[in-house]
Amino acid sequence: MRRTSNRTEPRLLAAVGALLGTLVASGCAAMPDSGGITKVELSQGPADKNLQARVFPVAPGRGAKPTELLTGFLDAVTADEGYETARKYLTESAAATWNPDAGIQVLTATTIPAGQDITAADTQVSAAVSGQLVATVDDKHSYLLVAGQNNNVSSDFTFVRENGEWRIDKLPPGVIMNETNFRNSFRQVERFFYAAPDPSAVVSGNTGQEVLIADPIYLRRRINPLISAARALVKGPSSWLAPVVGTAFPTGATVESVTIDDSRVAHVQLGSADVGEPMACRRMATQLFYTLADQGKGQVERLELKGRHGSCTASRSDQPSTGPGALAGRASTQQYYQRTDNGVLMMLTDEGRTGDPVRGALGKPQPNGTPPLGTVAVSRDGLTAAAVSGDGHQVYSVPLADGAALGEPVLSSPAKGGDKEDGFGSPSWDGRGDLWVVDRNKQNPRVVMVRGNKSYAVPVEGLTGQTVESLKIASDGARIALVVKTPGVATSSLMFGLVVHGGTKEAPTAKITGLRRAAPTLTDVASVSWAETDQLLVLGKEADRTQQLHYISTDGSQSSDTQLGIGESMRTVSASESRGDVLTQAPPVLAVADAKVYRLLSNQWREAQLIDKPRSFFYPG
Repeated sequence: MRRTSNRTEPRLLAAVGALLGTLVASGCAAMPDSGGITKVELSQGPADKNLQARVFPVAPGRGAKPTELLTGFLDAVTADEGYETARKYLTESAAATWNPDAGIQVLTATTIPAGQDITAADTQVSAAVSGQLVATVDDKHSYLLVAGQNNNVSSDFTFVRENGEWRIDKLPPGVIMNETNFRNSFRQVERFFYAAPDPSAVVSGNTGQEVLIADPIYLRRRINPLISAARALVKGPSSWLAPVVGTAFPTGATVESVTIDDSRVAHVQLGSADVGEPMACRRMATQLFYTLADQGKGQVERLELKGRHGSCTASRSDQPSTGPGALAGRASTQQYYQRTDNGVLMMLTDEGRTGDPVRGALGKPQPNGTPPLGTVAVSRDGLTAAAVSGDGHQVYSVPLADGAALGEPVLSSPAKGGDKEDGFGSPSWDGRGDLWVVDRNKQNPRVVMVRGNKSYAVPVEGLTGQTVESLKIASDGARIALVVKTPGVATSSLMFGLVVHGGTKEAPTAKITGLRRAAPTLTDVASVSWAETDQLLVLGKEADRTQQLHYISTDGSQSSDTQLGIGESMRTVSASESRGDVLTQAPPVLAVADAKVYRLLSNQWREAQLIDKPRSFFYPG
């Protein structure tokens, strides 16, 4: 029988690691007494609190056998000092050609063979590292979740004798880590790029406003995190996001240094890029500011960018705002609900116990004999609302203004009969004023964009025998979350897609492309809402488990930083996409259960004592 060793933890210098963990936890630090530029260690965020163990690599021991070398090498690549010690496990030629930055294979556990019987005559042996693949990280630091259950992989290593000692001579590019080591060594960082302009948009109001979109990547937690993030930013966006974003940095731009002083000002020195043109400099500085501010979580308040010719600054208070979530709208924190008895749309008052009917037709009960309106979504500027008819076969776009009538529907489904499941669902507004709706007509299911009073079919590339059941579009209008189902199958799944706009003002076009699976363990998705810059709040459940709330990143990974308790009876959730003034401020979450509404405050659910009984409770969007 071939024995194996299942490895899930690195070998640590336990005593030193515990001491350092104690020092970090106690907050020991020296306070600077001047305003000069110094290197500041960023404080730990929620994801770091339980990850204080530092990995100190151990060089190969004298006379180490191949299996021992492989074990030590896998430990050394997780070290917090880079890959210098890891290269000592390689032959000179392998050390010169191995590229650890080529990517990462993340396995549930790394399994290596037990020790082999080696004789003095042996000059070459081989061994393999195997395991179930969870995800990959490419050479641009982008994380890709691997869906499916049969993802067993194996990577070969070849060992030879060099100067009387066994060393690794052939190995795969990049590195291999188990999931525990990966989470300990790497953290998710968001870098920011500008949403690509819509060539068909009529520029008015905020429709022509630039806005930043988060592009999550994974970087080393404790090896030059600031300069690594800045250098990753100037190299450009991930392959997935690239079709819908652009960057202000010219090709070949480099970052020489990044420091933060005790006044919370980040100083970035560019290498070859010229920042003499003020607008170009400002746009680059803004990208850098939000990227470093995301790392610092409140410890970066302003950024100064310097190049060969000139400098500029950026901060969160710059106008016009181009920051992430800037298109969420001024009304993004206003709360709305629909009454259970008559479907009237209400705007929550400041007291939080009751609401006032909105102005216009949606603030009044429907005429006698007409079923109450179905799902309602308020535009992000708070000026218009979309309403699905009671039978689900019409969509109205109604101004929230005195005297505004219901008017003619902007969409009508050709579906016959009164089956609501066969009609329209999940109206959702982007920050540029376009309305997105799913037509679930079984004969011709489709996604529709409504601009003004005209509708446009939106093809979804990459669906293989599946149909879109519901959607939620981000305020930037470039990313969309889709709940999809396979006909005849009871389960549903969650996907992220990109919205690519084209055409002209007279004949706009849009398509959804780049579909990627998110949280593949979810088998039922009840409600979704965008929250923060790159996260989706999902109410759903895994097979044979109760319903839970999950934060899902656009790279498909599920956040475990915050555990959100939830009741089985909760039906819908909604979150504000606006980041607010403080980066660390979590968006408030709303939920509805059994005609009662709840707010999630400081990770505690608190019932809102509304006088009316609501059937939905939501933010604009």
